[in-house]
Amino acid sequence: MIGDNQGFTNIFCYASTWIGICILFQFLIGCNNNSQTEEKLILWYEQPATTWTEALPIGNGRLGAMIYGDPSEEHIQFNEETLWTGEPRAYHREGASKYLSEIRALLFQDNQDEAEALAQEEFMGRKYHEETYGQLKEEWLQKVRERVVAPENPSNKNYDDSNWDTMTVPMEDGWRNAGLEGRDGAVWFRTHFELPQDWNGQDLTLKLGHIRDQDFTYVNGQQIGSTQGKDQHRSYTIPASHLTPGTNTIAVQIINYFDKGGFTGFGDSDQSLMVYPKEADPKEGISLNKKWSYKPQDLQPPGYPDYMAKYQPFGDLHIEFDGHDQVTDYRRELDLANATAKTAYTVDGTRYTREYFASAPDQTIAIHLSADQAGKISFQADMTSPHFGFTTQKINENTLGLSVEVRNSVVKGRSYLNIQSDGGSIKVSDNEITVEGADEATLYLSAGTNFKNYKDVSGDPEVISARVMQGITDNSYDEIKSRHIDDYQQYFNTLSIDLGNSPNASLPTDERIQQFAQSKDPSLVALHMQYGRYLLISSSRPGTQPANLQGIWNDKLSPPWESKYTTNINVEMNYWPAELLNLPDLHKPLIKMTEELAQAGKQTAREHYDARGWVLHHNTDIWRGTAPVNASNHGIWVTGGAWLSHQLWNRFQFNQDTLYLEKISYPIMKEAAKFFVDFLVEDPDTGWLISTPSNSPEIGGLVAGPTMDHQLIRDLFQNSIAASKILDVDPAFRDTLQRKYERIAPNQIGKHGQLQEWLEDKDDPEETHRHVSHLWGLHPGNEINWKETPELYDAARQSLLFRGDGGTGWSLAWKINFWARFRDGDHAYKLVKKMLSPVDNPNSDIEGASYPNMFDAHPPFQIDGNFGGAAGVAEMLVQSHIDHTIDILPALPSALSQGSIKGIRARGSFELEMSWSEGDLQSLTVISKAGKKCTLRYDGKITSFKTEKGEQYQLGGDLNLL
Repeated sequence: MIGDNQGFTNIFCYASTWIGICILFQFLIGCNNNSQTEEKLILWYEQPATTWTEALPIGNGRLGAMIYGDPSEEHIQFNEETLWTGEPRAYHREGASKYLSEIRALLFQDNQDEAEALAQEEFMGRKYHEETYGQLKEEWLQKVRERVVAPENPSNKNYDDSNWDTMTVPMEDGWRNAGLEGRDGAVWFRTHFELPQDWNGQDLTLKLGHIRDQDFTYVNGQQIGSTQGKDQHRSYTIPASHLTPGTNTIAVQIINYFDKGGFTGFGDSDQSLMVYPKEADPKEGISLNKKWSYKPQDLQPPGYPDYMAKYQPFGDLHIEFDGHDQVTDYRRELDLANATAKTAYTVDGTRYTREYFASAPDQTIAIHLSADQAGKISFQADMTSPHFGFTTQKINENTLGLSVEVRNSVVKGRSYLNIQSDGGSIKVSDNEITVEGADEATLYLSAGTNFKNYKDVSGDPEVISARVMQGITDNSYDEIKSRHIDDYQQYFNTLSIDLGNSPNASLPTDERIQQFAQSKDPSLVALHMQYGRYLLISSSRPGTQPANLQGIWNDKLSPPWESKYTTNINVEMNYWPAELLNLPDLHKPLIKMTEELAQAGKQTAREHYDARGWVLHHNTDIWRGTAPVNASNHGIWVTGGAWLSHQLWNRFQFNQDTLYLEKISYPIMKEAAKFFVDFLVEDPDTGWLISTPSNSPEIGGLVAGPTMDHQLIRDLFQNSIAASKILDVDPAFRDTLQRKYERIAPNQIGKHGQLQEWLEDKDDPEETHRHVSHLWGLHPGNEINWKETPELYDAARQSLLFRGDGGTGWSLAWKINFWARFRDGDHAYKLVKKMLSPVDNPNSDIEGASYPNMFDAHPPFQIDGNFGGAAGVAEMLVQSHIDHTIDILPALPSALSQGSIKGIRARGSFELEMSWSEGDLQSLTVISKAGKKCTLRYDGKITSFKTEKGEQYQLGGDLNLL
């Protein structure tokens, strides 16, 4: 990926271009779209955020921030897209291919357990530090254990822990939610209990439940036990000889090597930490569920041998306002029309306003502070970071600097915070910025790292931040804001949607979400679609990294699923809106990453499969790992490259750009196809060509012949054949693909009338797993559809009925798209109601998938559902995947019986504007972007006509040309 000095310069050059042409661009595309009224595009709230999933996101593709909006202490948590753990390295395991035949043979013999065990031992990719970790771990453990032999050590009964912090135990997620998020290492815990007189002389049982990862437990300075393993129950005997009348002290040294350290409970309904007489009923014991004193001893253990890197938070900006504790008329909002957040409130008759945005042209996060009375802006601002050992320093009279280094990484970052004010005084120290008595003030935040690309970390983060600040000082706030809005609206204003209104539209957004399932609020559906587009614009710009599992926003050192790129649905779903919802340029970061993965994946193909071409398994990260990771029962999934190749072809279908096809898409697709030409093997029972070893994500373990793989490989072969014909190249390779295509195991209908998920007819109709991967051929693929394969179409529908409507996050979003492809708008909308309901609603039995800030809840937060849900609503309105025909309103739900949309795109390079009322199409405008023949289908009628590039065509509700 282009990064730092090269990529950052590209972003700057790209952004600067718009400074000169934004006015012309507004004139040409109508940036000020009057149909998108202000209130319909605003998320707003009557109280500050108290949790991260209540805060409001802003971003410019490279920088992201979460705005809390507290009047007295503003909190802005921020990210920079290239701050990750890890380093450039080889992920593949040399010589793994020599075990491939044996793994396949075991699977053909139905010895799945043995195949998975062999694959786990010999076939998975390489971990970080796997060669040196064992020795480093033992050396570190020996060092931290030396503490207990010192005269003054925390195991002693009378050790003074009065200045220690406290933590309530147990905690299901360990200490990461209790002040030690992302911290590994050695931590001491201490508590006390009073020995009842009738327990004197008795041995006691100490029950501590699960501890991650290892404990050394003491009573009154005497060790009574030690256990390693996060799933082991800790139950120790305290000899009577170790006890004293009155107060007794329990001390536990907890050794955590990675993730979620601490007392984590029992894994069942009984969460009681107890001490009680050995022969007595535990219910008669003393509960130890309470606050324990704790103190970290050493939070720098050797780096754990992970398979993948983790996306990291950068820092936190805190702004304190004295005397702003009691406020009235509070409002917090995010305006999607101009990508600007705002907080406003009144204190003692003065109205205070804060504006926040992340500018792409100026590569900064701006926070503008103003009041309706002069001299009222006073505050103190400082920066911190969750990274160990961060430092701050004064850069100049207007700028504070923050430096971070990521543990277990070669990446380091630098951030600048610059202050500009109108009136008043400014003071900058090594710790904070202080402003007194200003009329207004603006803080500009920049950040950069030494990352240049996935092979090179020789950049200078100081240069990035300094360059940004130099540009800022030459411009006014109004100029910077104007450039930001012009740049943003070139993307956002390409599509508008109106689905009608209702009384709930006037409510705060969190209240609308709370009431959505029981109310009629169609404009919230439109807002959700536009919010998905906003999030993609904010997290994926030309020249940046692609949006990851959390887009560009993350506040945790150990984020869920590492906040990386999961390629068996999630990263692809992130980009479903890009072409369909008229944001094609935002697809470019994913395409660039695919180019890089195609290079990195060649080594994996060679070393793991002795094959040509390139392969990608189910995860990657900023260092572009392509090898199988995690566990063999789900990590060996070979069709990530095929799915990304589908994205490339899909882009061509929408833009009809043969130069793009020739230079970018087809070469990558061809190399991916080469891999499967070599990889496919003959099934000994059927003679079909099948994919093995692989799995159906993430269910059923390692198998031979999962249906999803075959759908993806057929799609890749078919699209590669089509591309080679368009480009008139590679006729021999095209013939090879055709011969292989015809022999691939077909989709099969099973005994329950379902589409089989595997080669064998073994689907469980009671299974409700979140993945429904064998329906890939229905969506986003197209080989299963109502017109050409009606029997398979019905079988796929039966499979989806078996899986049910359960699920949250991306699973729910995918099911919305499935039901849209089944042309059942009301069923799809039933799932939209779930998606837009709160994830935690004690007043409803609906399992929702939205946080108050409308982030999608897996849970926890994953952004893919925001993107997949937006695309799902679009699929209800327009589909163009069958026989080169555009279907109009193919799955319109009765709840959305009237509305209009402008700018939605269809394959063949068409852009549409249409309106409907009482469920019937009223008007349709088609803009031809490539001059291709246009075929439309609506309500059983088909209309075809030739087009010219750039021309518009008006049609009535009956599809007659006007």
